Amino acid sequence: MRLGINIDHIATLRQARRINLISPIQAAKICLEGGADSIVAHLREDRRHIQDKDIYELREKINCPLNMEMSINNQIVNVAMEARPNVSTLVPERRQELTTEGGLDIVGNQRKISQVVRKLQSRAIKVSLFIDPKETQIQAARDIGAQIIELHTGNYAQARNAGERKKTLEQLKITAAFGRKLGLKVAAGHGLDYSNVLPIAKIKDIEELNIGYSIICQAVFVGLFEAVKQMRMILDKTL
Repeated sequence: MRLGINIDHIATLRQARRINLISPIQAAKICLEGGADSIVAHLREDRRHIQDKDIYELREKINCPLNMEMSINNQIVNVAMEARPNVSTLVPERRQELTTEGGLDIVGNQRKISQVVRKLQSRAIKVSLFIDPKETQIQAARDIGAQIIELHTGNYAQARNAGERKKTLEQLKITAAFGRKLGLKVAAGHGLDYSNVLPIAKIKDIEELNIGYSIICQAVFVGLFEAVKQMRMILDKTL
């Protein structure tokens, strides 16, 4: 199971004072030392954490795959076209949200999204679509030519009881298998932490988990290297 670490909230700490006491580049290097396979960074339209220069520097200085999360906003797409991350993950984005809420509606926005997919792929950037675990959305992702889907695990993470969690877990298993059957690579993420990640990691059709907030929180107490290492150890239990 590959582990992508989202370093957005390292940048959040930097932006709180606008001084460089904390570096996303340094954080990315520590994450790799701790067992991460890739680095994830979301360049939001409001630039609340990751900045344009972070994307360029990560691409230049970090020797691992870079997954740039992004909306289909033209300005953001242009940054991706110039920086050329290994993967661009298209996500829905609203200014008022605290974090990404729900998956991208490909079915309802197929034409606009397909245009961005083709544009990014023209620069040899692999495209991933962050979607809810629904077969209609997965089929639409395949139809517009995406290579990767990332299943939104928020409903699983926020389940109110064991029955609800079991139901959402089963849905993730079914849709991950459907995605693999269509020839897509399948990742998953959102709301995953040390207490709930293992059942997701055991889903055989999921190849990668992208996790950020819980690891950065744990790093406050044990350090970033140890926090990543602890997550890596959990995922390695599936081997």
